[in-house]
Amino acid sequence: MKIGITCYPTVGGSGVIATELGKLLAERGHIVHFITSDMPFRLGKFYPNIFYHEVEVNRYNVFRYPPYDLSLASRMAEVAQTEKLDLLHVHYAVPHAISAYLAKQMVGEQLKIVTTLHGTDITVLGHDRSLSDIIRFGIENSDCVTAVSQDLIDETKQLLGVDKPIEKVYNFVDKREFYPRDMEEVKRQMAPHGEKIIIHVSNFRPVKRTQDVIKVFAQVRKNLPAKLLLIGEGPDTSVARQMAQELGILKDVRFMGKQDNLACIYSLADLLLLTSEKESFGLVALEAMACGKPVVATLTGGVPEVVEEGKTGFLLPIGDVDGMARKIVELLSDEEQYSLFSARSLDRAYYEFCQEKIARQYEEIYQRVVYGQAQPSSF
Repeated sequence: MKIGITCYPTVGGSGVIATELGKLLAERGHIVHFITSDMPFRLGKFYPNIFYHEVEVNRYNVFRYPPYDLSLASRMAEVAQTEKLDLLHVHYAVPHAISAYLAKQMVGEQLKIVTTLHGTDITVLGHDRSLSDIIRFGIENSDCVTAVSQDLIDETKQLLGVDKPIEKVYNFVDKREFYPRDMEEVKRQMAPHGEKIIIHVSNFRPVKRTQDVIKVFAQVRKNLPAKLLLIGEGPDTSVARQMAQELGILKDVRFMGKQDNLACIYSLADLLLLTSEKESFGLVALEAMACGKPVVATLTGGVPEVVEEGKTGFLLPIGDVDGMARKIVELLSDEEQYSLFSARSLDRAYYEFCQEKIARQYEEIYQRVVYGQAQPSSF
């Protein structure tokens, strides 16, 4: 099949999943065309059947803001016509589903639209009354809509009153990339006295509650030697640094900024800490589990669909700093329990969220949307 994919090309869970999905589809014989404002950052190596089409925005004085959504729709229509695309798979309802709808009006009904909801388009933008109607319109005018967790499906239906069926297709992890690596030498350099290493990965925005990460770690440090690795950047980075300094733990906190090879970093850590107020799925939790690392996280959104309470990690109420610290100390102090959690994390990541399983789900959806029913695979 000939598939167009549109996503935000920068760092973020939706862009990562969209790009990795495109690569998987290409490996499975499909022709994939990325239609985005910039080259997706995880595209990586050359694929003979992956193509990139940049969306350029003309800046006219008459426009206060460059009309990206219109430029995107025009580019989608152009690529769909010249490359004879079967469908557009867009990630995020706004503006991507709306742009795809406009492209379909220009090209014709033969062009199908699959929209995947990732979270922010619903959990944040969906609460904006000036946007809720157009988000609903984009969803209802897609040929198929998927969401990355059951929690997100429920919230979308409740918040927007959407009648259209929404299919659950989880995010996935590529076990060829995310697996336990031997990082003992690096770990000895970062934790020379055998300290436990806790990792937090996020965009450091208020919804991630980064200050809770620092508070939890400060309490953990009172009970066992530990180091904290903070991966990513964002508006709360400086706030986290200041709090670590005020609490006297800055020497044990390393701000590592954005990192490409997360699998190696997960592998040298002992545990992932996720303190978010809202996570529609929790991709970093899945990636850490695929590297054999248990997770201590907040009981919110789609996280319980990824992390099994008491089996692959612990889930606690939002803001429960004391409880999180207590569970981290408990887990990192019990080698037998830790080994069991680590093994279960690997099993769950590889068998419930493996790339082959999710790629097949999307292929079945594409075939149903394009052909009217699932067709025997001939790709």
